[in-house]
Amino acid sequence: MKHPITALLTTLGLSLSAVATTAHAQDDPIVVGGLNYTEHLILTSATFQLLEANGYNVDKRDGLGTSVLRQAQENGQVDLYWEYTGNSVILFNDQPQPADAAETYATAKRLDAEKGLIWLDPSDTNNTYALAMREADAEERDIHTLSDLAEAMNDGADLTLASNAEFYARDDGLRPLQEAYGFEFPRSNVKRMDSGLTYSALREEEVDVALVFATDGRNGAFDFEVLDDDQQFFPVYQLAPVVREETLDAHPDLEPLLNEISAALNDETLIDLNRRVDVDDQNIERVAKDFLTENDLM
Repeated sequence: MKHPITALLTTLGLSLSAVATTAHAQDDPIVVGGLNYTEHLILTSATFQLLEANGYNVDKRDGLGTSVLRQAQENGQVDLYWEYTGNSVILFNDQPQPADAAETYATAKRLDAEKGLIWLDPSDTNNTYALAMREADAEERDIHTLSDLAEAMNDGADLTLASNAEFYARDDGLRPLQEAYGFEFPRSNVKRMDSGLTYSALREEEVDVALVFATDGRNGAFDFEVLDDDQQFFPVYQLAPVVREETLDAHPDLEPLLNEISAALNDETLIDLNRRVDVDDQNIERVAKDFLTENDLM
């Protein structure tokens, strides 16, 4: 026997889900934040599109810097965004690098919960920092690991590095990397630029080594060799959705929606999505929508 409310809605040609969708649309907007590079722009767009398709009133604020976005969430200006576990542990909570991915996630989840930020399910990803060279140059110089790079630099190789400004200054960035491996790029040999430009600088032979991200689709497409971090210096940067506790309390059905996106992500998927935008020149919103459709999320 139908509940009286359900029977009434049926008579009116409506459904509980339709009413829920209408209720979502009348809520204050959920603000989805995002960082300022391709991978994050795709995920932010996908999240925005999925929530909107499920009847939520959504605003999107992407293109932000790492610390600015985190501060906006802590201040309540952003409700949710995709964050990397390594950023939370090392950059935001000033903790030493954990032993592995599971410990890194658990540490981020525990420390951020104290700040009213809830980490949902982690994806099977690790978009950590990396250094890359042109494949032909790496082969000629016999440099395939960061230890090889250190040895070459210490033997007098005059190599230049393209780095973004953030990596140049981060506590898990260039300076501690050089200390860990025992070498140093002379200050004049480090060219600071926007993240996306490091790839073109390396490809066009303006530099010898470039900062890249492990899941960037341009690495393979541009014939780069990503140098093996043989001492495992770089932290794990596992992606997961992070939501303000107040927002999640008000909208508990956000959790399964966002976890579905997490479950569909792995390194190979991210590399493919990034390649579609950065190499194949596809539209970010189109790539995000295709990702949702291909994974039966929308």
